Amino acid sequence: MGTATPVEVFVPFRKGLPPLRKYWSTLWKRRSFIAEYSRTQLHEQHFDSVFGQIWLILNPLLLSGVYFVLIVIIGGHSDKMRYGHLTACLFLFYLMANTLSGGVKSVTSGQRLILNTAFPRLMLPISASVVAFFRFLPTIFIFLILRTILGLPIGWNMLWSIPIVLIAILFSSGVAILISCINVYFRDIANFLPYFTRMLLYLSPILWETSAIKPQLRKVELVNPLFPLLDSWSRAVVHAQAPHLTSMLISLAWAVLVFTFGTYFFLVREREFAVRV
Repeated sequence: MGTATPVEVFVPFRKGLPPLRKYWSTLWKRRSFIAEYSRTQLHEQHFDSVFGQIWLILNPLLLSGVYFVLIVIIGGHSDKMRYGHLTACLFLFYLMANTLSGGVKSVTSGQRLILNTAFPRLMLPISASVVAFFRFLPTIFIFLILRTILGLPIGWNMLWSIPIVLIAILFSSGVAILISCINVYFRDIANFLPYFTRMLLYLSPILWETSAIKPQLRKVELVNPLFPLLDSWSRAVVHAQAPHLTSMLISLAWAVLVFTFGTYFFLVREREFAVRV
């Protein structure tokens, strides 16, 4: 007789946090499922088609063109650096916005999976982050071409973009995990999310650079976690300058705080999802 295949059972917990070591171990073992689940979602969004990938690039690119024209008309002057800043920041902002829009309904849309399969529910919003990242990748190559055409400076400081993207993913994943859990209890948050992301767009240094902000409006920096992150991104990929260390540390602190709190809130509520979705 052959050796029996071991069966892994995901045991629900009664209250509070689950056994974290076992939970993270189980989550890591399911990484192939996360990859396959993310691939399925990308397929549904026509990411594997030429026109699907073109639209991912055209959407923020056309928006940057529209906003740039408005800035020129209203401001009366502009230059290639400003257009490079606008486009680069829109691309990174869309990475985070797509993570939130995909994550907010990740738990509720996985209703059948939750009811019929035992697995760490955290996999669902994490899959949304993976999908958003793969949708972000084509925009990197387009921006590299665009900045070459614009003749923007090139330097080793551009490598700062790598940790900045990782911080952006960590922060947006934390928010996605948090709002995916909240959406289980208050479904209207999914309808509010587009207004929230639009408000962040206008209050973040995307349509304008931090150097142009008025002194009396500097308080925006304290309440907007995207402020130091996008400023660091612009300095690295547009100006080829090293970002301020303070901005990087503040961005990292925001990302770790939001991810930790969002994950904690999600895990202590996870056991209720099956009866609420």
